[in-house]
Amino acid sequence: MSVSGFGAGPKGGLLLVGLGRQQELEGLAAVAARLAAAEGVALRALAAAGDPDAGLAALTGAATGAAAGPWLAALPVDPGLPLERGGSWAEALGAWRQPCLLVVRGEQLDTGLPAAGAALLERWRVPLAGLMQVGGDWQPTERRRDGLPWLGWLPESGGESGAESEEAGAAMAALRQVLRGRWRVLQAA
Repeated sequence: MSVSGFGAGPKGGLLLVGLGRQQELEGLAAVAARLAAAEGVALRALAAAGDPDAGLAALTGAATGAAAGPWLAALPVDPGLPLERGGSWAEALGAWRQPCLLVVRGEQLDTGLPAAGAALLERWRVPLAGLMQVGGDWQPTERRRDGLPWLGWLPESGGESGAESEEAGAAMAALRQVLRGRWRVLQAA
């Protein structure tokens, strides 16, 4: 039994999704790597960003051995962008019932992107673990007012020391506890 009270770790995979242009999504893979390292799960890469079915089949395919355990990956494109063949990643994520974590950058909080992203994923019935803020100032009162399923916050990674790294460690510990619980709930659904 773990200290967090959730027993064994999560199962299956969790895909981190973000909103915005390609250059705005470049840091998403690093966030996935931080979370995977902290949670002790495999980090996977999405092979075919242009073809959701092929990409999701490769991610969720029946793996053997150590690769069969829980994993995290990052979607390198905005899930709402239309695909050449029609539809969108959001539509495919819902069809595949792929659990997702919506990652919102601190500078996006003064826009409607968090609410729009959550609504898009809900529209396509994507199992949403919740929203996570990366960077910026964490304001829990404001996040509760949003009415969105916020899980927590991570400061930007970098060469932090002293009190800043303690704050980052505390933020990661709190986020891990909430995320692990939500991930297990999604797997049970």
